[in-house]
Amino acid sequence: MSTRIPPLLESYLALPPEASLILLTSVLGASANWLTLRHLYSYLRGASGEPAADKPDVGVILVSFMRDGAFWREGAGKMGLDLDGMSKQGKFSFVDGLTGLFTGETHPKDRTLKSADMGDMQREIEAALGDLRTATKTLILDAPDVVLAATEATSTSFSNLLLNLRARCYATVVSLAADAPLIQAQQTTLEKEHATLVLGQAHAADRVFALRMLDTGTAKDTSA
Repeated sequence: MSTRIPPLLESYLALPPEASLILLTSVLGASANWLTLRHLYSYLRGASGEPAADKPDVGVILVSFMRDGAFWREGAGKMGLDLDGMSKQGKFSFVDGLTGLFTGETHPKDRTLKSADMGDMQREIEAALGDLRTATKTLILDAPDVVLAATEATSTSFSNLLLNLRARCYATVVSLAADAPLIQAQQTTLEKEHATLVLGQAHAADRVFALRMLDTGTAKDTSA
């Protein structure tokens, strides 16, 4: 994995204005993992990767509903970013929304969501925000749409949760699946709820990164 942010992306990955909502949409075969990692890297280290005297004191909380902490630590490590070290400095906090909700397991390093209740989720994420010792706190939510598919949560209840969390953060990045069958069909309740969530966040977002497959197929000679 390249440790450098592509020059054409640097301005888009820089810390956004206060109260911004950044939406990342992905489809099957075009994952947003690499883009999520580069937002994380840019916020914690700067697009250039070099600390700057005038760089804001930024901390990041990453809440992932599809991938555990080991996945993100490995990916960040390949970019030269030590998330464990950042955690000790109060600049990074990870909330595991995968293992606790679906297996009941917990990890000693991470906060873990143990309930799909929106109130419980908000309290745990706010507690993680309190772990950060930085003036500027940004929130990244990875695949929160999983909650709609796996629990009885609705798009309305989750949108309200997101609004409450955004009010407590400097900026927010949300990654959602936007495959055509989930957005266009809207025949089942799940499809309707998913489409409502994605389209609602797209309308509210200050910037949307929409990932898709290349028209010419997979680029096997490149690496994210």
